Amino acid sequence: MSAVQPQELKRLFAHSLELLSQGKVEEWVGLFADDGVLEFPYPAPGFPTTMRGRDELLAQMRMFAEQLRADFSEPEFYAVTDDGLLVAAYTADCTLVATGGRYRQTYLSVVRFDNGRITLFRDFWNPWLVMEAAGGEVAWKQAIQALAGR
Repeated sequence: MSAVQPQELKRLFAHSLELLSQGKVEEWVGLFADDGVLEFPYPAPGFPTTMRGRDELLAQMRMFAEQLRADFSEPEFYAVTDDGLLVAAYTADCTLVATGGRYRQTYLSVVRFDNGRITLFRDFWNPWLVMEAAGGEVAWKQAIQALAGR
């Protein structure tokens, strides 16, 4: 059960998007509980569905910051409850660093907080948009293989 009021949860979530926009991955991961989970129900090919714990989150999100620039909109909150559940929609104007490919992404995130720490961040997004910006599915898979081999 979250001991943090809904208004503070909204502020924490908006701050998390600011950190990602600024490429401050370590600070973003610091918002999570030690055993926090980041989940992508619809990941792009080559990406994991679930990352658990700060080490896995940091490894994944460092790659995010190296490969993508995202300018997030203000979130629209659909639910924020006293027990720490937050549901928000937002968009991002994104640029792939390697190719300069640009796209606009819409997100829906379901986030669980406990005592002001994120325990679950379930992120719904369209992976086809990033693959298209990378030059298509084949180019995307080649880029992922190159990242895995470094």
